[in-house]
Amino acid sequence: MSEHAAAAQEFRYIGKPVKRDDGPEKVTGTAKYAGDIVLAGMLHAKVKTSPYAHARILSIDTRAAEALPGVRAVITGEHGSVKVGIYMQDKSVIATDTVRYQGEIVAAVAADTAEIAQQAVGLIEVEYEPLPVLNDVRDAVKPEAMLLHPHLGTYAHSVGVFFPEPGTNIANHTRIRRGDLEAGFKQADLVIENTFVQNQVMHVPIETHVTIVQWSVGDHIKIWSSCQSPFSVRDLFSIAFEIPRANIEVNIPFVGGGFGGKAGIHLEPLVALLSKAAGGRPVKLEPTREEECQTLPCRQGQFCRIKTGCTKDGKIVAEQVEILWDAGAYADYGVNIGRASATSACGPYSIPNICVDAKTVYTNHLFGTAYRGFGHAEVFFAVERQRDLMAKELGMDPTDFRLMNLLYPGDETITGELITVNTGSPNKCLLRAIELVGVQAPYSDEEKRQMAATGKFRGKAAAVLQKAPAMPTWSASSALVQMNEDGTVRISASGVDYGQGTYTVLRQIAAERLDMPIEDVYINQSISTPLSPYDWQTVASRMTSICGMAVMDACDDLIKQIKEVGSIALRASEHEVEFKDGMVYVRQNPHLSIPFSKLAMGYVYDNGNAIGGPLIGRGKAIAQGLSNLDQYTGQGKAALDWTYGAHAVEIEVDCATGDIDVLQMATVLDAGRVMNEELLHGQIVGGALQGLGCTFSEVIKHDDQGRILTRNFTDYKIPTFQDMPRKMYTDVVETPQLDGPYGARGAGEHPLIAVTATVANALANAVGAEFFDLPLSADRVWGKLQEQTHGR
Repeated sequence: MSEHAAAAQEFRYIGKPVKRDDGPEKVTGTAKYAGDIVLAGMLHAKVKTSPYAHARILSIDTRAAEALPGVRAVITGEHGSVKVGIYMQDKSVIATDTVRYQGEIVAAVAADTAEIAQQAVGLIEVEYEPLPVLNDVRDAVKPEAMLLHPHLGTYAHSVGVFFPEPGTNIANHTRIRRGDLEAGFKQADLVIENTFVQNQVMHVPIETHVTIVQWSVGDHIKIWSSCQSPFSVRDLFSIAFEIPRANIEVNIPFVGGGFGGKAGIHLEPLVALLSKAAGGRPVKLEPTREEECQTLPCRQGQFCRIKTGCTKDGKIVAEQVEILWDAGAYADYGVNIGRASATSACGPYSIPNICVDAKTVYTNHLFGTAYRGFGHAEVFFAVERQRDLMAKELGMDPTDFRLMNLLYPGDETITGELITVNTGSPNKCLLRAIELVGVQAPYSDEEKRQMAATGKFRGKAAAVLQKAPAMPTWSASSALVQMNEDGTVRISASGVDYGQGTYTVLRQIAAERLDMPIEDVYINQSISTPLSPYDWQTVASRMTSICGMAVMDACDDLIKQIKEVGSIALRASEHEVEFKDGMVYVRQNPHLSIPFSKLAMGYVYDNGNAIGGPLIGRGKAIAQGLSNLDQYTGQGKAALDWTYGAHAVEIEVDCATGDIDVLQMATVLDAGRVMNEELLHGQIVGGALQGLGCTFSEVIKHDDQGRILTRNFTDYKIPTFQDMPRKMYTDVVETPQLDGPYGARGAGEHPLIAVTATVANALANAVGAEFFDLPLSADRVWGKLQEQTHGR
C-alpha cells in the first residue's frame, strides 16, 4: 500500500477521487462563459493597436470612424489616460503620448456589431514618430540606456514591498544577502559561473480575455469578465476611477483557463470607458487569438547569471545570482514575479553565503504578468542546470550532489526561514523520482551499441523544485456554508475554478468536516462581488490551503450552531451531541436524533414554539506570519507554505534530426496531504506537458524592431497529446503542513517548474550538448550537434 493510500484510509472524502464538480456542464456544453453572455442593447468593441514597438503618437484622427453608421463610441488616450495596476501603477488604460510595445491599444470602438467596430477601427488614422527600441534586457540596464518610463519615480506602488529605481529602467530591485559572500568564495575549491537565457512565453488559455461592462447612471458599474480575480478587479477599478467599491459589481461566470494571465486587471477599465462613452449601454470585447497573443500579457523573459562555489567534497559554500526580468513595456505584476524569484533564486538548498539581485526591467516587448509557476519555472532552469554542471566539474553523481546540499530540518532558507519537519521533504521527492525512472541505473553495453548503431542516444536526469505562494502578507479568503431547508449545504466562496478543480476540493473539505454525504454538499459556481464572500485572488496555488481553511472555519461555525440548537432540542448538553450523515444525535443514546432539515431554518416544537434560525457558517483565513522582506538584506518570512518536488526523465535524441523523444517522465510532489488523487494527477500531467512545451517549442519571437513574429498557432507551437511522454509516472510524498486543511499544500503550479532543466540535463547526458537557453527545438539541437561533430 502506498503512503498516500494508507493516509487516505483515515478519511471519508479527503484523498478520494471525487469527480469534478463542474464536469457535467463542461462536457455537455451547458457551461456559460463570458463569451456566451448577451445583454439587451449590448454593443461590440474592437481595438486599434500600434504597429510599432516604440513610437511617439503625433496625432489620432477618429472622425471617419465616428461617422460610420452603427458606431456608438470611439475613445483614445485622451479618454483613457488613468493608470491602473495591482503592484505598480505604470500603465494607462489607453496609450496617451507614447506606445511602448507593438500591439498596445491606442484607440477603441464600440458599435452595433463586431464587424462594424472592426471596420471603424480601420478608419482611424494614427501618425507615429518611431523611436529607438530596447529589445534586450541587458541593454536596458546599462547606465546609458534610454528611459522607457522617465516618470517612474512618480508611479504609485506598494511601498516597502517593491523598490523601483527612478532614472533607470528598473521597476523593482529585490536584494537578498546572507553570510559573507567574499569569504565563501575564498573557501571554495571550485567556482563556476554560467549564464542562462529564456525568452517570453504565452499563456494560451483556451478562452481569451472576454470582458463585458455596463457603466450606468450614478457611476454604477457592472462587469462580467473571464478573470481570476473578481475582488482585485473591483478594488483596482475603484482606485483608478475613484468610485466607491459598493458601486462596482464584478461577475465571474465559467472561465476557460487562465494560467496566471487573467490575474489582476486588464481590459475591464477600457471596456468600461467605452460603455460610458456610449451612454451606458453594455459593451463586450472578445479578443481574437492574434489580439490575445500581441496585446494581452505574456510570461516574462529572463536573463540569469549564477556563480557557485563548492568545496572539493561537494558542499556549496557560496552563490551569487543576478536575475534580469524582461518585464516588457509595463511591470504592474512583473515586479512581484521578480520579488518571488529572488526568494527561490538558489533553490531548496542550504547555502551559507548568498548574494541575490533580482531586477524587473522595462523593455519594448509585450508586457509580462503572472504565469503558472510565477517566475520559478524560469529560475529553476538556471538553478538546476547549474547543479548538474557543478556536479560534473566535481566528478560527483548529480543526485548525490543534490542530496548533500538540500535543505533539511534545522536549516534556514536564504531569507532566514527555519526549516522544520513539517516544511516538506525535497529529498524524498528526489529519491522517489529517480527510482521511478531508474536515473542512476547505467545503460548496458548492448544498449550503448544499439544507440551507436541507430544514432539515437538516450540520457536520464533529475531535478528538484520548490515554490511557495507569492502573495501580500494580508492576502485572505472567506467562505459561507449555508444549510438549505432540506438539510443539504451550499458553499459560497470566491476562488475562481478555471479548470484546476477548486470547487470539487472545497466540497470535499466541507463534506469531510460535516461528516455528511458529499452529494448533499453544493457550491456556487459563479461569483458576484456584492453577493459572494471576499477572496484576494485565485493565484499562487493558494486556494486549497487558504480558501480551504476558510471553508473549514465556516464548517466549524456551522457545527457550533448545529450543536447549540440540536442540544436544546434533544435536551442534552452540547458536549454530548454528535452529528453524522445529516443527523444530530445524543452520543450515549443515538436513537435520540434529529435530522439537519429540522434545524436548518430553526427548530419548531410540537406546540409551535421555535428556536434558532437559519444556520449559516462563516469562515475566514489569512496568510498568517508573513512579513515584508528587508530592503537591503531580503531577510524575512516570504513563504506561507513550501511545496517541494522533483522530476526525472529519460529521453532519446535522434542525432540525424535533433528530435527529442521523452521516453519516460516521473513527477513527485510533497503535497502535504492529497485532497483528490485524480485532480492532482491531472494537474501533474497537464503541468508537466506545459513544461515540455516551454522546453521544446514555446517562445515569443521578435524581430530587431521589437515586433512579435509569433502571433498565432501557426507560428507559436503548443504541445498536444502527441507530445506526451511515452510513460508518465506521478507520485506523492505527504508531509502534512500544519496550517493547511488536513495538512494539504498547494500543488497546481509546481508540475511545470524545473521540467526544462530536467530535460536539458538529460540532453547533456545523452549527447554532451550543453544548452544554456531555450527552447530545445529540433533545429537548435541538430545545429549544436553539428557544431560538436565538425568542431565549429
